Amino acid sequence: QVQLVESGGGMVQTGGSLRLSCQASGFAFPITAMGWFRQSPGKEREFVAAISWTGDTDYADSVKGRFTISRDNAKNTVYLQMNSLKPEDTANYYCAAPKKPFSTARRDGYDYWGQGTQVTVSS
Repeated sequence: QVQLVESGGGMVQTGGSLRLSCQASGFAFPITAMGWFRQSPGKEREFVAAISWTGDTDYADSVKGRFTISRDNAKNTVYLQMNSLKPEDTANYYCAAPKKPFSTARRDGYDYWGQGTQVTVSS
């Protein structure tokens, strides 16, 4: 049974930092690409960042230079380090994984999703 459990969300002021974690289980994490997405009320879910099984990364333009995605295969965990946070980063953040292993850092085609963790950035 695949499980993705996010943690690390919270409330910070503009310019602050947070690190999100996603603990994965139920699939071959080391050979699976992982992604982070976010959704705020009234908006569609949007891609934030992805990391391939080999460690290649991709970022949305809106977070490039501020967010860093990384993975620890020994812990089956993917992280999202978020710096220089802005009020427009406020959203529920989800991690996701595709069924197919050996994928590149992709922006779509995810099959498994976590429940999300809320990030609120106050001005």
